[in-house]
Amino acid sequence: MLSTVQLDKVLAHRHGDLTATLQAGATLASVNRALARHGQWLPLDPPWADRATIGGIVAANDSGPRRHRYGAPRDLIIGVDFVRADGIVAKAGGIVVKNVAGYDLSRLLTGSFGGLAVIVSATFKLFPLPQASRTVVAECAGLDAAGSLVASLLASQLTPTAIELETPPARVLVRFETIDVAANEQAASVVALAELTRARTTVVDGDQESVVWDEHGRRPWNGEGAVIKIAALPTEVIPTVKWIADAIRETEYDIAGRAGVGVLLARIGGDVETQARVVMGLRARLTPGRGSAVVVRASDELRSKVDVWGPIGDGLALMRAVKQQFDPNGILISRGPA
Repeated sequence: MLSTVQLDKVLAHRHGDLTATLQAGATLASVNRALARHGQWLPLDPPWADRATIGGIVAANDSGPRRHRYGAPRDLIIGVDFVRADGIVAKAGGIVVKNVAGYDLSRLLTGSFGGLAVIVSATFKLFPLPQASRTVVAECAGLDAAGSLVASLLASQLTPTAIELETPPARVLVRFETIDVAANEQAASVVALAELTRARTTVVDGDQESVVWDEHGRRPWNGEGAVIKIAALPTEVIPTVKWIADAIRETEYDIAGRAGVGVLLARIGGDVETQARVVMGLRARLTPGRGSAVVVRASDELRSKVDVWGPIGDGLALMRAVKQQFDPNGILISRGPA
């Protein structure tokens, strides 16, 4: 077992260039506290920011609701320092945003689950801290109404940081992080759109808003059952969620995720047979090239029945070739989804 937990420093904060180099063992929360001294932040928001490390976030390409506005780690990383399987220290990318030299190994290592190299530090582009934040919580009559609201939001000129779906019951969370006047005006516009779908709305800020987003981020992980990460076209989000609801009926489930991006986490309760049936059904709907269903939390019994990754498509040969180049002896092994 190899840990980078003691590599926990902000190596450099080039606040004039809006970039920072961060060691792999530093937690996201500690990093953003340090960056905030110059009014900047790294706008990633996976759950448990006080425990999620920079190296872990990069290795898993993990993201949260703010992916709608800022993208995933792969979109923000501009450089990486790593140790190869043979012990050689190497680096890729640079320390400024405008960097086009060489292969983009930073993005290649992002999402590799530590299977190609050991990430020891990463450099990211940063953003100014927003002056204000408002969240509209829309309680919808059902999934169709929630889908109509999301479609209206995506077709509008509004610039939300996040558009999130929760069910059951069907709720849409819309967040704006900008200057105070703009946050208020855009939140009011969402309330007007929600009224067209007969949704009940509440606008929250401050501590109440923090509680809403903290509960939302942890929601799919609360309770028993398998957790599946679903990627689909935004137009397929509501049909996919409705399929899950119809497929399991009496079984407990909980779904939350990026309605505007098409990335959801679904917790499926019930017995292992039900969980396996949902996984296989999702993969039949979301074939390679159209989406995916990766099991990110499962019992040993479920792992014995389904492959956690699912079909990869014609990219498997390329992945194996890349692994062979980086780690020909298979020294670096990551368990990946658990």
